[in-house]
Amino acid sequence: MEKRRIAILGSTGSIGRQALDVIRQHRDLFEVELLTANNNASLLIEQAIEFEANNVVICNEAHYDEVAQALQPHFIKVFAGMQSVCGLAGSEDIDIVLTAMVGFSGLESTVAAIKAGKIIALANKETLVAAGGIVTGLARQYGTAILPVDSEHSAIFQCLQGACGAKPVKIHLTASGGPFRTWDREKISHATRQEALCHPKWNMGQKVTIDSATMMNKGLEVIEAKWLFDIDPGQIEVVVHPQSVIHSMVEFEDGAVIAQLGHPDMREPIQYALSYPSRLSLDNKKLNFSELHELTFFAPDLQKFPALSLAYEAIGKGGNMPCVMNAANEVAVKAFLEDKIGFYNISDIISETMAGADFVKEPDLDTIFQTNTEALAKAREIMKKYI
Repeated sequence: MEKRRIAILGSTGSIGRQALDVIRQHRDLFEVELLTANNNASLLIEQAIEFEANNVVICNEAHYDEVAQALQPHFIKVFAGMQSVCGLAGSEDIDIVLTAMVGFSGLESTVAAIKAGKIIALANKETLVAAGGIVTGLARQYGTAILPVDSEHSAIFQCLQGACGAKPVKIHLTASGGPFRTWDREKISHATRQEALCHPKWNMGQKVTIDSATMMNKGLEVIEAKWLFDIDPGQIEVVVHPQSVIHSMVEFEDGAVIAQLGHPDMREPIQYALSYPSRLSLDNKKLNFSELHELTFFAPDLQKFPALSLAYEAIGKGGNMPCVMNAANEVAVKAFLEDKIGFYNISDIISETMAGADFVKEPDLDTIFQTNTEALAKAREIMKKYI
C-alpha cells in the first residue's frame, strides 16, 4: 500500500481523534495534510504539531490569532473559516478526505472535495441525509468513491465485498438500543441530559449520543444506507442488538445472511476506510468467541422511540423532507443538551417542523441550503412553546 495523504475535517471531535490514533499506529502509511476544527483551538494546535500537518483551518475566526501564533514556529500554514476548508479540501496534495464534522455543516466541504475528485471517507451522516441524491449524483459525475465510516455502514460495505456483486434483498441495521432500551416510556419522558449521555457501548460526541438515545441516529443511518447502497428504505430493517458485536448484516435472495462482527471500536471502520482495500493491524481488543455467552436481537419500540418513525416518514416522502427533519433535530438536540426542553420534546419539535415545511420533490443544492435555513428557523420558533 502506497502512503496516503489525509485531510481530517473535524479533527478535534470523537471521530477525528480516533482517526488520528489510527494514523499514529501507521505513520509509515498515512500522512496528515490538513486538519480542521471549529472551536477547540488548543487541541487543534497539539494535533497539528504532533502530526506535522501542512495546513490547518480553525473555522471560528475568533481563534485564528491564537492558532497562527502557536503554529508559526512550526511552519504550519493556518487559515480560518469554512470557505478555507472547502478550498483546501480539494488540494492536489490530498488523497482522502475524512469528513468528520458534525451536522449539516459537513455538506458544503464534502461537496467541494467530491468536485475535486477526492476519495471521501464519510463519517458525517447528515451529508447524505440532507442531500443524498445530489451527493451521490455528484460522486458518479466526478468519479469519486464514498467509503462509509459509520460502524454499521462499514459493516454492510464489508459484507458486500464477499457477495461477488450479488444484490442484497434486505439490510439488517443493528442498533444498541441506547441508554433507555430497558426503560418504559414514562421513565424516559423524565430522562435528563446526563442520563441520555451515558451510552452503554459507544464513545461518541454529545450530539451523536443524544441521537442514539432517541434512536434518531438509527433513522439517519437508514437514510444514509438508502443512498450508499442504492436500496429501498423498505428493505432496511432496524434490529436492536444490545451487545453491539454484530455491526450489521446483509441478507440475499437465497436466505443467506452475511454479518460483520467486532468489538465496538470506531477505529476499525475508520481504518478500513482509510486503508481500503487493504487491511492493516490495529491495536484494539479482539473478539474471543468463547466469551460471547449470548447475542440477542429485538425489534425497536417505536412508541418509546418515535424519532425512528419520523426518519422513515421523511425518506418515504423524499425530496427535501429529510433535510427538514435533520435541521429540526439539530435544533431540538441542542436545546435538550442545554436543558431547555424535555426528552420527548425532541421528536415533538421534529414532527411539527416537518408538518409545516414547504415540500420540494426534486431539490437542487441551493434548495437544500435554503430548506435547511428555513427549517432551522421554524424549529426554533416551535421550540419556544416547550421551554
